[in-house]
Amino acid sequence: MFDLKQIFSVTLILFSVIDILGSVPIIINLRKKVGHIQSGKATLAAGFLMLLFLFVGKSILSLFGIGVEDFAIAGALIIFALGVEMILGIELFKPDPEASTTSASIVPIAFPLIAGAGTLTTILTLKAEFTQANIGVGIIINLAIVYAVLKSTNWLERKLGKTGLDVLRRIFGIILLSIAVKIFKTALMSGEMVAV
Repeated sequence: MFDLKQIFSVTLILFSVIDILGSVPIIINLRKKVGHIQSGKATLAAGFLMLLFLFVGKSILSLFGIGVEDFAIAGALIIFALGVEMILGIELFKPDPEASTTSASIVPIAFPLIAGAGTLTTILTLKAEFTQANIGVGIIINLAIVYAVLKSTNWLERKLGKTGLDVLRRIFGIILLSIAVKIFKTALMSGEMVAV
């Protein structure tokens, strides 16, 4: 049932999409504005959204008459855009400036920073290639990483510095571009097989 190779792949893909290390500068700025980030609350809220989408995301799609392959292609395009954003250092997905600072642990950290459109799309897209159980384990591993990073933003800020964070962001951007191309090709091939 559990496949270590699948779990590792899912964990790496989600880690790249969530990009919690790349989000450290945003989290640090937010912490300076609101004074405190509730790491546990943010992690639980993000986890709830991710697991909910893992289990009922396909049902939601079927209500709109959208196939998994169609969603996978759309997901690949979003992942591609995230990768471009990370490599070029541009901001395509802008946070909501109207979000209340009192609920900063949920908005924008849990959603959309951790469990945003890219992450939720990726979770559903992964179902075309990996089993639900392995995706679930990958989500839980990533939530543990997210919690650890949220708890240690001060330490990361000191140790990595701006240059270190920028380098990590760009490396994961290249990984995301490669993943997007692979998902796009797999979805197209699956769609062609169904059409035949």
